[in-house]
Amino acid sequence: MVSYDVREAGRSDVRGIVGSLCSAFFDDPVAMFVFPYDRFRRVGLTKFFTALLIGYGYIEHGGVWTTDDSVGAAIWLPPPGKTQAGLSELLKLLPVMPYALSRNSIKVLKLLAKIEASKPREEHWYLSTLGVIPDLQGHGVGSSLIRPVLEKCDDTGMPAYLESSKERNIPFYRSHGFEVVRELSVGSGTPTVWPMIRKPIS
Repeated sequence: MVSYDVREAGRSDVRGIVGSLCSAFFDDPVAMFVFPYDRFRRVGLTKFFTALLIGYGYIEHGGVWTTDDSVGAAIWLPPPGKTQAGLSELLKLLPVMPYALSRNSIKVLKLLAKIEASKPREEHWYLSTLGVIPDLQGHGVGSSLIRPVLEKCDDTGMPAYLESSKERNIPFYRSHGFEVVRELSVGSGTPTVWPMIRKPIS
């Protein structure tokens, strides 16, 4: 497996990261459920990832890792010691909403609420997003992107947490020490999400 050079991202990386994440998540089951219309999905994902990086300020928080050519990114939020997003922060996602309105909207809200309620109470690093452009998936980019924070987790004795929205990604996360803790869904015809937790390796 090839190891790629990665670094913490800056504001100049945002455009490249957003483009790569939109490509990576275009066929994601949750993204397709939130943005069911193909013609709106890329715009909705663009606004979502831009809000995540700039609106929430996670670039400044130091929890975003990328490559020099921005072919992928790992977004950890918030790093331990940072404040969780409150109501005022959630308002920064309002530009996304017109692209997410559909027959699925109520179920989307229920699924998001279920996901939020399942997060660990203890302090942890949360891998909100990991994405690599389709042509480079399976070539070691994702492993390189998450390695720096997983090493921090081991050094500080802190767990890491994520939700996998693709069942085929579970073996990848397991290879890095994550284990499935439950399955989340809100009924027939809705995507399943797999919360996973990783205990620090001493």
